[in-house]
Amino acid sequence: MNNPNELTVTIGGLERTLPTVRAGNLGRVPLVEFIGDSEFTNVAAQELVALIPAQTEVLLTVVTNALPLTHELSDRSGLPYVCARKKRRTYMQSPLIQEVPSMTLGVTETLWLDGPHAERLRGRRVAIVQDVIASGGTAQALARMVERAGGTVTGYLAAFRQGEPPMSVTVLQDLPRSL
Repeated sequence: MNNPNELTVTIGGLERTLPTVRAGNLGRVPLVEFIGDSEFTNVAAQELVALIPAQTEVLLTVVTNALPLTHELSDRSGLPYVCARKKRRTYMQSPLIQEVPSMTLGVTETLWLDGPHAERLRGRRVAIVQDVIASGGTAQALARMVERAGGTVTGYLAAFRQGEPPMSVTVLQDLPRSL
């Protein structure tokens, strides 16, 4: 019998039952958790590594649930990665700041990219990595950061897509928009 508060997904032969949570006005959505689940993260990274655009020189993510996935992609591909943060840190030097409306949270967030990290994107071809891409707002904000830093976006990678983001995204699996 199916539990309406769960959704089962399979990646690379590994099955995970995802809880569903209320998210803004979207209703119940599956909650993907890579943090603390090394097995799930490693399997997803192993499946995604072959999908990194060939010309990519750097991976970019935001410090959230996508960080362990991006780290594992970096480890497998040999590509360096850079992380934007959701809070300013006192050590940041001339950070790039980008607002992003969040459909999932229903609030506007601010992304911060430390100046020396932004410099690592200058003149480079960058793939944006996320755990889940839904509305595409965070992915678009990351793309603006790449462009402002002087880099070029090669593509968007995510373990899961939820809904119809406005850009082409390479994913392992689609999730329902809501349950």
